[in-house]
Amino acid sequence: MPLGIAGVAALALTGCVGDEPTDPSAAPGGGAEPAAGCEAYADYGTFDGASVDIYGTILDVEADRLNESWSEFSECTGIEIVYEGSTEFEAQINVRVQGGNPPDLAIFPQPGLLASVAGTGSVLEAPESVAANAQEFWTEDWQNYGTVDGTFYAAPLMASVKGFVWYSPSVWAENGWEVPTTLDELDELSATIASSETMKPWCVGFGSGEATGWPGTDWVEDYVLRTAGPDVYDQWIAHEIPFDDPAIVDAMNRVGDLIKNPDYVNGGIGDVSTIATTDFGVAGLPVLDAECAMHHQASFYEGFWGDGVTVAEDGDVWGFILPGTEADAAAVTGGGEFVGAFSDDEEVVAVQTYLSSAEWANSRVSLGGVISANSGLDPANASSALLTSAVETLQNPETTFRFDGSDLMPGAVGSGTFWTAMVDWVSGADTETVLSQVESSWP
Repeated sequence: MPLGIAGVAALALTGCVGDEPTDPSAAPGGGAEPAAGCEAYADYGTFDGASVDIYGTILDVEADRLNESWSEFSECTGIEIVYEGSTEFEAQINVRVQGGNPPDLAIFPQPGLLASVAGTGSVLEAPESVAANAQEFWTEDWQNYGTVDGTFYAAPLMASVKGFVWYSPSVWAENGWEVPTTLDELDELSATIASSETMKPWCVGFGSGEATGWPGTDWVEDYVLRTAGPDVYDQWIAHEIPFDDPAIVDAMNRVGDLIKNPDYVNGGIGDVSTIATTDFGVAGLPVLDAECAMHHQASFYEGFWGDGVTVAEDGDVWGFILPGTEADAAAVTGGGEFVGAFSDDEEVVAVQTYLSSAEWANSRVSLGGVISANSGLDPANASSALLTSAVETLQNPETTFRFDGSDLMPGAVGSGTFWTAMVDWVSGADTETVLSQVESSWP
């Protein structure tokens, strides 16, 4: 779901360099000569007084940086971009579409939800300029995530590498704890920390407004990929095996051994029962106060640590990728957003094209806290060494990458019963029961 500011000066620099739209002849054009300093945006045209509204799940400081990322584009083209973020996006986008009041552009956090809304016939096929950018800057897999029944609707926007385990280097050094290289070592470390009684091993939060439960699905997906392998993962999300297949039960039970253990959670917050109601955005903060040792969350969580917190191997906080069953396993899950359009007005196409460009990716990433799978992104623009490594992971052909499973499932499951099942599960229901309930809900 859906971060340290580099400043307006950095935006100005990144806004005036970088790639123009891949196919300028296909991009929207027209208008007067560009103003000084706006040459990079000449092919987008000028639209004095035009307005484009965008709806998505991005909130708070991330929303501020999103607005900053396109501010120069907006000034140079004359397009006012009005962004609205909501914790109820997953439900309200359908309400707005059915009510005949869709936004010009929507930032979909799940390909499954994009597919569901596209199935209503309301989402427009991506224009040629957007498709050209997607073909140049994203892999075929990433393009496919924005494709429904053979039609390309939405180019990717930002991305994340999931499965990071965040910790305090100074606290670990003081206690002699070492980064685990396998899941077995992670289990042993959790037990060691718990027995030391210095702090709880884990702090966890599943809360996210109307989207409560999704952080729990990330745990399960990470463990399915690592313990059952990519083939089983693919079969699971495609429903080629039952949702409650024994391999999924085993993976989820292994997660439960950590986060349903009263001796292991919920450091600085409360007992296991607090996981369901603790907002994911604040759940990791007890790491900074040595009230818990680890927090499992994606690369984008860098933006939640707060101003003045240094993300570095010798800084206030750092992270390692959740290991596999064997050392040096190179399998990760990840997520991303996709920009779909409900209008083909020229100014809307201009904004949609810009958001699909390498130029925008470099602008946004340079502001801090996020990454993109755009191949035109310079990893050096990432705001920390951890995010630079995450970009390199996404760009490394040796990485076994799988998109967030719940995001690829039908919306009724992926952003519905799977989310609620995780809340029921962490609140006391057993694994077999909740997985069986999700299986019976599959459309």
